[in-house]
Amino acid sequence: MSTSLRITDHPILPPLEEPSVRFTFNGQPILARRGEMISSALFAAGITAFGHHHRDGAAQSIFCVNGQCSQCTVLVDGRPLKSCMTAATEGMVVRSCDGLPSLPEDRQRLPMGRPGEHRTRVLVLGGGPAGLSAAMELGRAGIDVLIVDDKPALGGKLTLQTHQFFGSVADCWAGTRGIDIGHILENEIDRLPTVTAWRDSTAVGVFGDRKVGVVTPDGYRLVEFEALLVSLGAREKSLSFPGCDLPGVYGAGAFQTLVNRDQVKACDKLFVLGGGNVGLIGAYHALQAGIDVVGLVEALPEVGGYKVHADKLKRLGVPIWTRHTVLRAEGRDHIERVTIAAIDDRFNPIAGTERTFEVDTLLIAVGLSPCDELLASAKAAGLKVYAAGDTAEIAEASAAIFSGRITGRQMATDLGVPVEIPEHWPSLAETLRSRPGPVARFEPRDLALRVHPLIRCIQEIPCDPCREACPEHLISLQGDSILNLPTFEGSCLGCGKCVSVCPGLAISLVINDYDPTGETALLMLPFEFNLDRVPLGQQVDTVDFDGEPVGKGTVVAVRERPEQNHRHLVLVEVPAVDKLRVAGFRIRGPSVPLEKVPAPLDGEDPIVCRCERVRKSQIVAEIRAGVRDMNQLKALARSGMGGCGGKTCTELVRRVFREEGVPLADVTAGTIRPLVAETPLEAFVHIKEADHD
Repeated sequence: MSTSLRITDHPILPPLEEPSVRFTFNGQPILARRGEMISSALFAAGITAFGHHHRDGAAQSIFCVNGQCSQCTVLVDGRPLKSCMTAATEGMVVRSCDGLPSLPEDRQRLPMGRPGEHRTRVLVLGGGPAGLSAAMELGRAGIDVLIVDDKPALGGKLTLQTHQFFGSVADCWAGTRGIDIGHILENEIDRLPTVTAWRDSTAVGVFGDRKVGVVTPDGYRLVEFEALLVSLGAREKSLSFPGCDLPGVYGAGAFQTLVNRDQVKACDKLFVLGGGNVGLIGAYHALQAGIDVVGLVEALPEVGGYKVHADKLKRLGVPIWTRHTVLRAEGRDHIERVTIAAIDDRFNPIAGTERTFEVDTLLIAVGLSPCDELLASAKAAGLKVYAAGDTAEIAEASAAIFSGRITGRQMATDLGVPVEIPEHWPSLAETLRSRPGPVARFEPRDLALRVHPLIRCIQEIPCDPCREACPEHLISLQGDSILNLPTFEGSCLGCGKCVSVCPGLAISLVINDYDPTGETALLMLPFEFNLDRVPLGQQVDTVDFDGEPVGKGTVVAVRERPEQNHRHLVLVEVPAVDKLRVAGFRIRGPSVPLEKVPAPLDGEDPIVCRCERVRKSQIVAEIRAGVRDMNQLKALARSGMGGCGGKTCTELVRRVFREEGVPLADVTAGTIRPLVAETPLEAFVHIKEADHD
């Protein structure tokens, strides 16, 4: 891996401050930025293995970078802490968590006492798009609200999203980059006098006396509420295959945290498993950060995400293989290569189709599971509880924003402060949650105009920024719904605003009066990479919208204006016969598999429970012995007994039950731990009377 892993020149993000916080890792001096998590600082220093498991010596590293697992645990001044949730501080001594290290002797006796107490009318768990939107509506109604979030900044996954959002401009800031929407919501929350946010605070338990236990930087507090909203988002699913536990194999959201939040160039050569929007967008973000994306595989016949996301990857030269999967990841203490293969209708690998690529990172992007343990606990306690965002239903962030707004207004009304919910909101919420629709045939029109747009939006997805951006109102949707496809009619000004705002980079301009001879035409193409990737005055390999080769073009100019929001408009001269086909140009060459593949380094018995290093064969043996209770599996095989409390492996164990022919209806679910996150005993030490408010 490269040793220069700080991103200092990003096409979208402003540069962060220089690292100035000094700490050590296993005696090695490390520099971190102020407020930077230990895991990000270690990755920036080229360190990806944080310890070795006591059971088999396997290297341990990150997986979620969201506090949901415990893979990144290190010893911080002698205490075991999650490195992705612990900020580096000056002089901190960090060591690997190798084997079963002894903890430092602690003879100090701290007095125990009642936890701090706080009362609020509405308690919102989760400061992501749904929670903030709900709190915003409640705060506007003058209702006392407390938001609890475990990160130093509000916004949830919005803080990781550098791309422009789909949806409705009027209702959820479509056409605006996710990071900017996060700032908009956080600023609005900070302006509302009745809304308070506890950052760096984790809700760990819901109790029947209408209280929630929260671990804050000042200790453990009990928060009493009248109304409770759980909007804790989702965690990434995983897959079990040989090598799935190697350092360098981790979630796409974790990668976005490293690259987009902390601006760490986490790797050099990346592969993606999963063709939903998370995987497609993660691959695009990698390219923007200067990381090569070797390829992406999706098990289904078509990608599950938006076609425009897949197409922009193909245009840049990233291969996408559908009906393929990852067979194995291999390496010693870090992934070095990945083997893929085609699969049949039963998802079984097809012999002879294997290809192996040299990579240093594999992103897992195979879906999300709701973080709903506290929601389930509240319901089990008989409490009335609300849910919004991914906790209620997995969908896009624009849908989470809008569902939060509706839920906030409903909660206000239920609390006796009537707030109108417009009649069209419920149906709009359903629209924003819509899955991608069918793909229409694209038939470009050669218009006898000086300049005109080519709109290659041919799949029904909720989106209207192009319609709202056109100053002459020449772009309309074919119907009342924002799911309808856009069309152009009229005389175009050539301003390029539609090219600048389209979230799918699906619009370009054809400039017909560029060449009086009519032999060439000029195209205005969207481009979101540093200009050193644009060979001004040189030829490029042009491609159509699906990434298929067209011919050659010459970059003649680049237009940059503040209103383009970090999107360059590249002017490319092409033969006139190609003007309706060209939609972009490649920035990378073909991905070449290894000709000679070394023998596999490991067997075919993959890890299922990462925390306890439980392999699939152990789970299968217990199931075949008659086990039908997830709690019994904990006792017999230790799956789910680790630091994450089964958050990572439960879905995988359920998959093994299904593979063994056991209906999930016959399987007893595991018991939710009374505290859903690790809580140090010192948090329960009474600190000060002022905590009772």
